[in-house]
Amino acid sequence: MKTLHYKLLFLSLILASSNSCKKPAGIPEDLDGKRKYLVTKKKELKELQAHINEVNNEILKLDPPKEKAPVQVETLLLKAKEFNRYIDVQAQVMADDIVNVSSDIGGRIMSLNVQEGNYVNRGQLIATTDMSTLETQIAEINTSLSLATTVFERQERLWKQNIGSELQFLEAKNSKERLEKSLSTLNSQIAKKNVYAPISGIVDKEFLSQGETAGPGMPIVQILNSSKLKVVADLQESMLSSVKKGDKVEVYLPSLDKTINSSISMIGRTIDPTNRTFKIEINTGSMGGQLKPNLMATVKFNDLTQKNSILIPIDAIQEDVRGNKFVFVTKKDGNKIRAEKRLIEISESNGSEVVVIIGLDENDKLVTAGGMNLSENDLITPIETATKDGE
Repeated sequence: MKTLHYKLLFLSLILASSNSCKKPAGIPEDLDGKRKYLVTKKKELKELQAHINEVNNEILKLDPPKEKAPVQVETLLLKAKEFNRYIDVQAQVMADDIVNVSSDIGGRIMSLNVQEGNYVNRGQLIATTDMSTLETQIAEINTSLSLATTVFERQERLWKQNIGSELQFLEAKNSKERLEKSLSTLNSQIAKKNVYAPISGIVDKEFLSQGETAGPGMPIVQILNSSKLKVVADLQESMLSSVKKGDKVEVYLPSLDKTINSSISMIGRTIDPTNRTFKIEINTGSMGGQLKPNLMATVKFNDLTQKNSILIPIDAIQEDVRGNKFVFVTKKDGNKIRAEKRLIEISESNGSEVVVIIGLDENDKLVTAGGMNLSENDLITPIETATKDGE
């Protein structure tokens, strides 16, 4: 039968070739004759084509075309689940409690009782400054006060006996009280020769050494409370509605290759006008002293959550020449499984997965691998893989 089909086609080609080379015999010369002749030939051609189609169908029944072998693909059973999008921002570890210890009145440092790295308690003596000048002044005032007190006491006795003038009594009293106030002032100043730790913590820096002169308010040492550290990050103004106090975050420390799970403890109340950002803070411990101020960190937090979403891997999405996005899913054809092309529309993405809003439903089996060369209705052999959450 196949041989007969080829002979008929070959005969048709010969007739067409011969007709194109010379004018067939029997064609009338007049117009009406030509028209009748054309109708006859078209009828013959139609009958010949019908005969060719009949023979071709018989050949297909006896020798059907071979279908392509099934393509092995990986599939994923789609289930509606929660979609979470995460954002990473750069951050920095900062000390929440760090102070510079200084002398209120200054002076040469007579003794420095701590060194860098020492732990000190609040109220512990840090340094002592030289107050010899004040001590000399106090001694002089004490001498003058002793005399003034004696004079006042005598004038007071005379005044009570109505001896002497009131002016003498008042001058003696004023002189005594003035010296007492001066002495009190000097005593309060000399009490500041001792410099004490205002907080408990580690001596982080030593600005001056014993024997050097410290001016009033000049820092002598810096104390860091390493148990009260915080991670500070600047977020764009557009993210203000995406975060709130108490939100869970992950803090990754590249230098230590460690991750801390914590929550946002503070959200800034103002927007920086220069870069349109606001601050967030995450309180944290020192991790046994491993965390240091100014250590770089990355804060990862969730800025979008959608429930009951159809998520698919980004790698499963293809695009046609018109820019339409599509995927392949499986469909049953009797006891066979074929590929079905689905046009889709997508929305949010978390970098590895994307939300499909039109085109896919729950329980569809998505072709995730092996579908790059597939066509509609191709036979496939699916190998189902588990979802990321184990469904």
